[in-house]
Amino acid sequence: MIYADNAATTKMSRTAIDTMLPYLEDGYGNPSSLYALGQRSAEALQSARERIAACIGASPKEITFTSGGSEADNQAIISAARIGARKGKKHIISTTFEHHAVLHTLDKLANEGFEVELLPVGELGTVTPQQVEEAIREDTCLVTIMYANNEIGSILPISEIGAVCRKRGVLFHTDAVQAAGHLPIDVEAQNIDLLSLSAHKFHGPKGSGALYARRGVPLTNVIEGGAQERGKRAGTENVPGIVSMAAALEESCAHMEENAVKVSALRDRLIAGLARIPHSALNGDPVHRLPGNVNFCFEGIEGESLLLLLDDKGICASSGSACTSGSLDPSHVLLAIGRPHEVAHGSLRLSLCETNTDTEIDVILKAVPEIVNYLRNMSPLWKDKISGKKAFVL
Repeated sequence: MIYADNAATTKMSRTAIDTMLPYLEDGYGNPSSLYALGQRSAEALQSARERIAACIGASPKEITFTSGGSEADNQAIISAARIGARKGKKHIISTTFEHHAVLHTLDKLANEGFEVELLPVGELGTVTPQQVEEAIREDTCLVTIMYANNEIGSILPISEIGAVCRKRGVLFHTDAVQAAGHLPIDVEAQNIDLLSLSAHKFHGPKGSGALYARRGVPLTNVIEGGAQERGKRAGTENVPGIVSMAAALEESCAHMEENAVKVSALRDRLIAGLARIPHSALNGDPVHRLPGNVNFCFEGIEGESLLLLLDDKGICASSGSACTSGSLDPSHVLLAIGRPHEVAHGSLRLSLCETNTDTEIDVILKAVPEIVNYLRNMSPLWKDKISGKKAFVL
């Protein structure tokens, strides 16, 4: 099997697994308990908080553990909105291609009377600091813009956007789920007030994430109950998942530069090979791009058929984010960068990590053109395009 869907989830590293196991076996105490078994868990929790904070340039007290990126996004955005509402500020700025954890939360706030402004991202999938500055108003309470796009891999100018927000006195949140462990993060240097991350995107376990909230930014509870996480996130902490997340993030950050060099080389080989397929197009910024992300549209095919035939050949890939894989609608990200519906339906995302090999890239580069050609030959629409009855889009 060739696994090329690391943007959906990654395989847990041996380090992450080994770190987790003791807390599944003997170190199972509730960290809120006063006896020694519980206090050992509490100490492990604090150590993990310190280690994760160090990886992103934060203070341990600024880290709140969550169930993953979606919960962290929800809490960050709702918290900033509530802060703004108390000051009479109810204007929120975001982009058209955010993850649905952000967009759906913004929809909820819009129904509550907030005004949400979604900035266009252009054909490369990015926004400029100038766009953000021009959109900020006196009543803007939050700018929430992702660090890197989960589907097309474009890396956004987060530091510069953060500087604009800091200058204008507006809270800045970034969904860094795809960036953490793969791109450098320094919340102080990058002027980030709120940041979301998720362990399973950097070889940690599913169901564990973290929210960074700068000191002085009060969080609104989205889960009520006990007093865990300084009273801001109820529920007994997932100690095995949290300690494993800390180990995975440390490991990813320690090897970030060498991994980026290796994975970028594989990515570039894959992009160059797929670009030879006629009537195809790379999606996303070709330069400012996640090391492992390759996203193409192929005219005249359906992405679902392509994925199933790749699976028959032992290749795991996707046509977009895992969160929308059950939908028949084309990717909102591809529509946001201007791909027409017809072309957006024929997308393929291949996302690599440091365990992928040149031999695997060779296999993918043999399989994809063969399958695209096979599917096109079966398509009446493609025959109309070849004959000139219909025009090509790409």
